[in-house]
Amino acid sequence: MVDVGAKERTARRAVARGEIRLDESTVEAIRADEIGKGDVLTTARIGAVQAVKHTWETIPMCHQIPITNVDTDFDVRADRVVLDVAVETTGKTGCEMEALEGVTTGLNVVWDMVKAAEKDAEGQYPGTAIEGVEVVSKEKHALD
Repeated sequence: MVDVGAKERTARRAVARGEIRLDESTVEAIRADEIGKGDVLTTARIGAVQAVKHTWETIPMCHQIPITNVDTDFDVRADRVVLDVAVETTGKTGCEMEALEGVTTGLNVVWDMVKAAEKDAEGQYPGTAIEGVEVVSKEKHALD
């Protein structure tokens, strides 16, 4: 780990984004709340928040930081679901890894929820893909 002991606490915010490509019929089933496992976006939101809070346990060199806020935003498009996760902290190190963990886990939850609808006749997922995972912004400000 990097020694952050001498650093000052600051207000920090990071936003990560990613998307899952799906069949249009699956997206329509998500919108109509017709997925057999339940409410896809609510479940994915819970999974994303849990992942943010547990990032330090899954990424070996991450510090445990105080999470002060997590926002999730789903953009359901014709053939995909885009997820933005914003994480805020008041700590000595950034929260971009937490935002990335939130996005990847949230999208994995979507995949898990819709996998029965996405499988082809051979049980494969030819059109399903998680793509474009990235940090879209990162901020750091002095505490008041």
